[in-house]
Amino acid sequence: MAPKVEQKVTITAIAQEAGVSVPTVSRVVNGRSDVAPATRARVEELLRQYGYRRRTASSGDRPALIDLVFNDLDSPWAVEIIRGVEETTHEVGFGTVVSAIHDRAGSARQWMRNLRARASGGVILVTSVLEPVLHEELHRLGVPLVVVDPSGSPALDAPTVGATNWAGGMSATEHLLELGHRRIGFIAGPPRLLCSRARLDGYRAALEAAGVGVDDRLMVPGDFYHESGFNGCNRLMDLDEPPTALFAASDQMALGAIEALRRRGMRVPEDVSIVGFDDLPEVRWSAPPLTTVRQPLVEMGKVAARTVLRQARGEEIDSPRVELATELVVRASTAPLPG
Repeated sequence: MAPKVEQKVTITAIAQEAGVSVPTVSRVVNGRSDVAPATRARVEELLRQYGYRRRTASSGDRPALIDLVFNDLDSPWAVEIIRGVEETTHEVGFGTVVSAIHDRAGSARQWMRNLRARASGGVILVTSVLEPVLHEELHRLGVPLVVVDPSGSPALDAPTVGATNWAGGMSATEHLLELGHRRIGFIAGPPRLLCSRARLDGYRAALEAAGVGVDDRLMVPGDFYHESGFNGCNRLMDLDEPPTALFAASDQMALGAIEALRRRGMRVPEDVSIVGFDDLPEVRWSAPPLTTVRQPLVEMGKVAARTVLRQARGEEIDSPRVELATELVVRASTAPLPG
């Protein structure tokens, strides 16, 4: 019989010694009935041997917290995700700790030290890329993890929540094609992000399906922020044959493009039609109100929070990959091609 020890022991360590899954141990810890009697007895014996104490919001020793981690927090896009997560965690008495690691290794390691100190109940990563060693540390600690809008394949076998970015990119481009536009410019997002590549692929697919050739000169880089939309629009308008319509891969870039056109004395949509992506609250009040692809950001936050909470309770999740539907929202920034 293993002696009772004083150091902290994780559910993961108990599961490994018992030869069962982490969710099975969590079910025993939470008093669930859906565990075979022999398995329950083996797990409970190990819990007693190691002096494991369940961490709950009411136990008074550790707070019930969910960590929500972004690369940066300087976007209204992040605010919408936070709203969804906080609404869901608040309902069950959990707090939310919001952090930004700015894609810096030092910031990420400091965040991990803070997480260990407060014994987080789960982590939601939003487009953040952690070093493999930090992923391994999360796994070792038995901390549930969900990735929102992943940049690629997560280093851990973690559930992911995203949106139908390819379909959204295709519907935005199809809308402009249906209005008669054939020279459609595209202002891209960061190529390292899966969502950016998917929106670009949707744009290409729509052009090809319509028999319109893909012109690389009509595609310019961006980073999802206003300034890159402003600069990208100016590059496109300086072409010998500028586009008659633009699809910007984020609302903020679309707003930057509208400002670039305004400074040139050009009108939207009379001279150039513009479509964005996200449907941030502010675009309903832009001049003109922006046609865009609605990404269900609040719901993405809610689904991620529900998923990580289910993992924390030791429950099975419905699917390791959830993609929520996007929807084209037509407003006043797009119009038929003149002539």
